[in-house]
Amino acid sequence: MSGPIVVIVAGVVTTWIAFSGADGLVADDYYKRGLAVNVVLEREQNAVRRGITAQLERGPDRISVRLTGAEPPALFLHLAHATRSSFDLRLRLERGADGVYRTALPPLAAGRWRAVLEDPKGEWRIVRESL
Repeated sequence: MSGPIVVIVAGVVTTWIAFSGADGLVADDYYKRGLAVNVVLEREQNAVRRGITAQLERGPDRISVRLTGAEPPALFLHLAHATRSSFDLRLRLERGADGVYRTALPPLAAGRWRAVLEDPKGEWRIVRESL
């Protein structure tokens, strides 16, 4: 007699778990993002055509970028977590007198990170698959 009751309770608990948490792996606007792929690829190709390269250096509480081929006054760095978009960060890096772009880096959650470096005008971008 207790077997069917345990199964019903387990089913109710499993249903509650399934519906109480949001699925962070699927973007709400996946269709629009798919349409924008060509624009994003064009910006990456602009960096290659212009000969713009970047060397990212990560410290425990700071990130710095050495950029060649361009000298904008600032850069934007989007750090995207591999599985949870709620962990993503967008940082502004200021250019120092030595030409190196730097900013403070808050503690990052465990996992893989993707770094996307962009100029303020949005003309080019550089992507690094791991940080």
